Amino acid sequence: MAMRPAQVFSEDNAGATVESPVSAVSWSAIVAGGLTSVTATLVLMMIGAGLGLSSVSPWAGHGASVTSLAVGTVIWLIVVQWLSSGVGGYVAGRLRTRWTGIHRDEVFFRDTVHGLLAWALATMIGLALLSSVVGAIIGAGARGAGAVSEGAVNAAAAAMGPISQYDLDGLLRPAQPGAAPRDASAADVAPEIMRILTNGLGAGDVPVEDRAYLSQIVATRAGIPQDDARQRVDQTIDRAKRAVVEAREVAETARKAAAKISLFGALAMLIGAFVASAAAAFGGQLRDEPS
Repeated sequence: MAMRPAQVFSEDNAGATVESPVSAVSWSAIVAGGLTSVTATLVLMMIGAGLGLSSVSPWAGHGASVTSLAVGTVIWLIVVQWLSSGVGGYVAGRLRTRWTGIHRDEVFFRDTVHGLLAWALATMIGLALLSSVVGAIIGAGARGAGAVSEGAVNAAAAAMGPISQYDLDGLLRPAQPGAAPRDASAADVAPEIMRILTNGLGAGDVPVEDRAYLSQIVATRAGIPQDDARQRVDQTIDRAKRAVVEAREVAETARKAAAKISLFGALAMLIGAFVASAAAAFGGQLRDEPS
C-alpha cells in the first residue's frame, strides 16, 4: 500500500500543509562550495610560498628575518583560511536549491548550515592534501616537548655523544704535532671518554673524580702536564654543557612556536567557519532576490 506524504498540522488546526519531498540539504551546492574553497586555498598557498621565497636570501643581512618570516606566515595562513572559506560559502549559498514556502528565518538557517558544511568538507579535503605539512608541525612540537625532558636529553647524548669529534680530537691532541702517544695502551681512549662525559652530562655535571681521571688520561695520551690536561678537560666540559643548554633552548623555542601555530590555526579555522556561514547566507539572499 502506498504511503501518504507526512503532514504537519498547525496549532490552531486551521489547515494542513504537506511536507516537501525535497531535502533541506543541497549536497551539490555544498560539494561545489567545498571544492571551490580547497582550490582557492591551494592557489593562495602557492602565492604565499612565492612571496615568502622571494623575501628570503642566503646572504647574511639580506632578506627578511626568521621572526618576520614566521609572523608573516601565520598572518597569511589566517588570511588564506578566511578568504577561501568566504569564497566557498558564497558559492554554496548561490548554487543551492531555491526553497519555496519556507519562512525566511528557516531559509537563513539553512543557508548558514550550507556554508558550514562546505567549510567542513573543504577542511577535510585540505587536511588530507596537506597532511605532510600538518604532520611536520605536530612532529616539531612533539620533538620540542620531548627534547626538553631529561630522558630525551640523556638519550640524545648517549646516541650522539656530549661533545663533537673536533672537541674530542682537541682534548687528546699531543703537545707536539705528529707525535705518537706516550703510552701505547692509551691509544684508544675516545670511547671511554665519551662514556664518562655522557654519564656526567646526563646527570647535570661531570663529578670531580671523573674529571681527575679524565685529566690523567689526557695527560698520558697527549704528553702534557697534569695542570694543562685538567684545563683542557674543564674547557671541553664547559663547551659541552653550553651545547646542551643551547639544544634545550632551541627545543623550547620549537615547542612554543608549534603551540602558538596550533592555537592560532584553530582560532582561524573557527573564524573561517563563521565567514563561510555568513557568506553562504549572503549568497543565498542574493539567490532568492526577485529579478
